Amino acid sequence: MIALPLLGAAILLFGGRVTNSWGPLLATVLSWGSFLVGVLVIVQLLGYGAEERARQLTLWDWSSVGDLDIHAGLLMDPLSMTFVMLITFVGSLIHVYSLGYMEHDPDKRRFFGYLNLFVAAMLLLVLADGYMLLFVGWEGVGLASYLLIGFWYQNPAYASAGNKAFIVNRFGDVGMITAMGLMLATFGSFSFAEVHGAVDQVPTSTLTILGLLLLLAACAKSAQFPLQSWLGDAMAGPTPVSALIHAATMVTAGVYLVARSQAIFNATPDARLAVAIVGTITLVMGAIIGCAKDDIKKALAASTMSQIGYMMLAVGLGPIGYMFAIFHLVTHGFFKAGMFLGAGSVMHAMRDNVNMRRFGNLSSKIKITWVTFALCWLAIIGFPGFSGWFSKDKIIEAAFAAEGWQAWVFGGATLITAGITAFYMSRLFFMTFHGKARWEDEAHPHESPLVMTIPMMILAVGAVVLGFGLWTTGIFPSWLAPVFGEAPHPEPIIPIPAIQISAAVLMVLGAGYAWLRYGRDEVPVTAPAGNALTKAARVDLYQDDVNDALVVSPAMSFSRTMVEAERDVVDAGIVGGAPAALSGASGLIRRAQNGFVRSYALTMLLGVVAILGAVWVMQ
Repeated sequence: MIALPLLGAAILLFGGRVTNSWGPLLATVLSWGSFLVGVLVIVQLLGYGAEERARQLTLWDWSSVGDLDIHAGLLMDPLSMTFVMLITFVGSLIHVYSLGYMEHDPDKRRFFGYLNLFVAAMLLLVLADGYMLLFVGWEGVGLASYLLIGFWYQNPAYASAGNKAFIVNRFGDVGMITAMGLMLATFGSFSFAEVHGAVDQVPTSTLTILGLLLLLAACAKSAQFPLQSWLGDAMAGPTPVSALIHAATMVTAGVYLVARSQAIFNATPDARLAVAIVGTITLVMGAIIGCAKDDIKKALAASTMSQIGYMMLAVGLGPIGYMFAIFHLVTHGFFKAGMFLGAGSVMHAMRDNVNMRRFGNLSSKIKITWVTFALCWLAIIGFPGFSGWFSKDKIIEAAFAAEGWQAWVFGGATLITAGITAFYMSRLFFMTFHGKARWEDEAHPHESPLVMTIPMMILAVGAVVLGFGLWTTGIFPSWLAPVFGEAPHPEPIIPIPAIQISAAVLMVLGAGYAWLRYGRDEVPVTAPAGNALTKAARVDLYQDDVNDALVVSPAMSFSRTMVEAERDVVDAGIVGGAPAALSGASGLIRRAQNGFVRSYALTMLLGVVAILGAVWVMQ
């Protein structure tokens, strides 16, 4: 599974121009090959009993020094294989879509090489049987995302966006590396089995620190508060990149890390509560930001931030939420990827314009895109029967089943945000496909080719049937039961029917208000000034300003201070002063070596007198 896309990346990135014509197709075939291998592995696992559906494959010994034995191996269990299916299936559809989207790009060979590299790194991350190999995939994903986000590096803004994503994720890596060091000192191993099997022998305080460090790593990779600022700028990459990173792969890595480390978080309520708080803050922030974005891709990015926040909240709820988080992660991977690819189709029709205020009435021009996008839109707003309704409502119910005050805070936040989500996603849908046409004169909207629309159709079908097919039938809970145990039935402080009715009412109110404002009335081409909250949301609630004040400006000031110190102290003082001192000393010595015999005789006489004087004193 890992070797096939890795081979494709090597061939395309090192093969040169000879691969230009057939390289993208090879990358797509190899990605589908990983999917087929994954299917075969799942079939094999289903042949075992529920408690035996975990197989380890040792690859090689990484390091063996004294009592420390680190090996590289893979773990194939229901959790890792769920991610494998999502990564390879949705990722392969994105490869197919990219064949049409990047058809005329002169560097498409390099693009597909990066896509294969990304898939291989993500597969390594989720299949690793320990934190060491997971970290290799973790960094590989970071590298590939940097290359993809800044793919059009000729544009300085796009290159800067790639740098920003890379640098912000390095802050999270500090948490990951420190956590691994603490694991080595505490458990003497990086293996999931050995670390998780020994948590009951470790003080809770140590586990809390370990959980918080892992949370820091997850915040960066999954764009959670306070390390979420890179996500919106990551839209600089080609739209298939946005679908790959923000739907099914990179941003879900943090959720996977917490879910995989459930033994640690189950043993430390404080760290688990921190995860839930971070998820709650992020889901609210993302929804508020999404309400004010006119860039279709950045609105979807804000939505991703919010939806990942739902998942982080769920894993922070402990055993009651793990199953729901992964379920929502899977359904979200389909309908959000479908929306991103739909946005790319809209851009294809509108000459790469991303301003929704310049769209309108596109339903009459790009009907396939409109229908597929509509199905994904209904899924994300939680329309009854669609996949998002099954998965997101489960998280809301679990949030209302939390302990004490947490039930009201977490449950209320998820419920209110569901209504806000219905508003801003309906705003995006109506501004793009309905209302009065606001195209510029040179725009000639047209439907995308089949190579782009077929993946959108498949994802839209998943957005409709996946929730019912996986949950109502019991397939998904029984599949993940060996990892998380049986999914406990939530017992919220509010009756479940009341929660469902409230969510439905808020969905109708949010979508209805968006229809009144953006579906019927004429949308101004120029955005109105807006109130203070709208202005703040347009600039991502001042995330960059906060980062500048807390990190960038102090770092720049420190750098300037060090440069000045180097110039004034090191260069002028130490570096400049040492030659002067040596020159002065050599001048004195040079005067003594003048070539006159009388001077040498006098020196010898003074030396003899000094020695005799010292001997006399010692006696």
